[in-house]
Amino acid sequence: MEGPQVKNFAVWDYVVFAALFVISSGIGVFFAIKERKKGTSREFLVGGRQLSFGPVALSLTASFMSAVTVLGTPSEVYRFGASFVIFFIAYTFVIILTSELFLPVFYRSGITSTYEYLQLRFNKPVRYAATVIYILQTILYTGVVVYAPALALNQVTGFNLWGSVFATGIVCTFYCTLGGLKAVVWTDAFQMVVMIVGFLTVLIRGSTYAGGLHNVLEHATNGSRLNIFDFDVDPLRRHTFWTISVGGTFTWLGIYGVNQSTIQRCISCRTEMHAKLALYFNLLGLWIILVCAVFSGLIMYSYFRDCDPWTAGFISAPDQLMPYFVMEIFATMPGLPGLFVACAFSGTLSTVAASINALATVTFEDFVKNCFPHLSDKLSTWISKGLCILFGVLCTSMAVAASLLGGVVQAALSILGMCGGPMLGLFTLGIVFPFVNWKGALGGLLTGITLSFWVTIGAFIYPAPDSKTWPLPLSTDQCVLSNVTKSVPQEQSTRPAIADTWYSLSYLYYSAVGCLGCVIAGVFISFITGLQHGKDIQPLLIRPVGNLFCFWSKKYKTLCWCGVQHDSGTEQENLENGSAWKQGAESVLQNGLRKESLAHVPGYDPKDESYTNMALEKVTHF
Repeated sequence: MEGPQVKNFAVWDYVVFAALFVISSGIGVFFAIKERKKGTSREFLVGGRQLSFGPVALSLTASFMSAVTVLGTPSEVYRFGASFVIFFIAYTFVIILTSELFLPVFYRSGITSTYEYLQLRFNKPVRYAATVIYILQTILYTGVVVYAPALALNQVTGFNLWGSVFATGIVCTFYCTLGGLKAVVWTDAFQMVVMIVGFLTVLIRGSTYAGGLHNVLEHATNGSRLNIFDFDVDPLRRHTFWTISVGGTFTWLGIYGVNQSTIQRCISCRTEMHAKLALYFNLLGLWIILVCAVFSGLIMYSYFRDCDPWTAGFISAPDQLMPYFVMEIFATMPGLPGLFVACAFSGTLSTVAASINALATVTFEDFVKNCFPHLSDKLSTWISKGLCILFGVLCTSMAVAASLLGGVVQAALSILGMCGGPMLGLFTLGIVFPFVNWKGALGGLLTGITLSFWVTIGAFIYPAPDSKTWPLPLSTDQCVLSNVTKSVPQEQSTRPAIADTWYSLSYLYYSAVGCLGCVIAGVFISFITGLQHGKDIQPLLIRPVGNLFCFWSKKYKTLCWCGVQHDSGTEQENLENGSAWKQGAESVLQNGLRKESLAHVPGYDPKDESYTNMALEKVTHF
């Protein structure tokens, strides 16, 4: 097998690829025109809280299954084996915990930003600290997401790499200012379908090349790609059963359970039941995409088993394996490479547009509004658009840095783990531990951030030893090698002792380090500085987890509540009697709701046995 030159797109490829952009932008324009009369920021940000679970489920799956998944996961499976499939355990835990632990608190307290919760539960400094970390995390992550498909395009079509990066940034920045959350959700739903169709064409064509699925599995077994369950407890090993199921749960819970982008979509559902259904159907989507990506990796291994294009030097980065494979198998089928690149780009457009939008929203709500409370509507709109452009530029600039971070999957999950872990710890302190005070929350957050940044940056400077991260054997026996000299990485002569232990920790544990560091420090600091009085906390803001473990004893249950009045009547009475608390909070939050609308915070619907989003029945129009 020779190392072919970069193959170029045929006309049909461009047609298919352009159709994705036209339809996506069309959806944005459609909602911008349709919703122009409903000019409130709430209608724009949370879709009037009237969405049903179907499109929200597809939207959640599309956003987090970005180009990082389409390009990164198959190349991970190709190089390291199919153990990636164990993520189905992590995803299951994540969705159950999100829908049963975090979502009910956010939904019932009638907030728009997850950071409002931190102000209600703790105070303003905690909210601001969390917001700054969220902004940092999202800019870093979005940089990786912009860079990944640009790399694919560069390989597949010969497009200029950086021209492609800046084009993505410009398109998304423009797209972001169009149609609000409804446009984002429906565009995502369309793009999710494109992603699945793109994967299926690769799977069908690839397996026919290999002579059927049984051949693919046979080749994978011979190449040790199917040794999935490795129960080695060594936390330094890159992928084992424990790193993926435990570390993966922490990493993705930081993404799902407390991320503004996810929660914003869940609370846009018309009832709490719809929000939970959206999460559970989204789990199905995550499983489907995971299985497609893993099989793509195995089919790719079957095809390249005697001539690995990465080792042979035909491609410059492992993340280019998938696009290279697509150009090989669809060489005689114009239009299909275009479909695949559209598939990779679908995830990117949705993720980047949602990120820029969420960044602009959070910055405007948390910082601009608090500094300048009396801005006119027109000025507010212009500031919001200016913020969109600013963050568009910042995210695109980050893509330049992303090119230095190695594999896209590892880079993306490292960034999310580094910032998402401490944030997960902070919200866990607020929701699960009623006795934690604001000093504990802030101290815990800083401890978690310090630990996770320390281990991540250390690992970047001193990469883990090859014995822990070396890919499975790859062969170049059948290659006609081009004149490429593979540079042998130089071992760094002076490695501190800590580099082979702490810095070599599997990247999937970064989130767990940050989260557990935050929780332990938060609890410890709260004990030292004086515990929070339970009776001062609104029951809506705490999830009584103790009820699960002490269900047999009323006495122990009450002890676990730490003084929070969970038993003062039904949850419904709590909701109705919480009006005084909510009215007091209104001036604090400046969230544009009238007091009478807050008097009946999300209500209970006995027919649906669920909480309905009533917090927006009487919204003041801006």
